[in-house]
Amino acid sequence: QVQLVESGGGLVQAGGSLRLSCAASGRTFSSYSMGWFRQAPGKEREFVATISASGSTVYYADSVKGRFTISRDNAKDTVYLQMNSLKPEDTAVYYCASTSYKLPRRQITAYDYWGQGTQVTVSA
Repeated sequence: QVQLVESGGGLVQAGGSLRLSCAASGRTFSSYSMGWFRQAPGKEREFVATISASGSTVYYADSVKGRFTISRDNAKDTVYLQMNSLKPEDTAVYYCASTSYKLPRRQITAYDYWGQGTQVTVSA
């Protein structure tokens, strides 16, 4: 049984930073790409960032490029999302997810396991 547990969300002022973590268990973490998605109230869940199994390839949504950084520590079975220069429009529940692919995927349908989500609120 694959489990993904996010942490690190919270309330921050615009321009501030947060670092999300996602601890994985139940599958060989280093064999699969990982992703971060987010869902704002009344909106569909959207892609934020993804990283390959090795960590060598990353992709970002245009809305976060240059501000967010995805990384992973395969020795700790953990993926991170460093979020800088946060904006009120970044407010959402952030989810980490795991795919069965080695290469990163932007499509939500490529992910088969999801965490419970962590709330990020950015005040103006």
